Amino acid sequence: MPRKQLEVPPAVARQFIKDMRAFFAAGLSPKADAIAAQQAWLFSQHVHKAVKVHEVKELFYAMKHQV
Repeated sequence: MPRKQLEVPPAVARQFIKDMRAFFAAGLSPKADAIAAQQAWLFSQHVHKAVKVHEVKELFYAMKHQV
């Protein structure tokens, strides 16, 4: 069954990319966790369901070489 594509406003997508770069720049510090938590909250606002921090981190790592 195909997944429904996630539609977010362009400003949110641009912020996601900016935060993804900051996440990798922060390394393994608590700041990286805070960045992922912020993105999880933002996505939760747009998909109207809970998005977990580990899901955002997985997405960051999956997209690392795509941007």
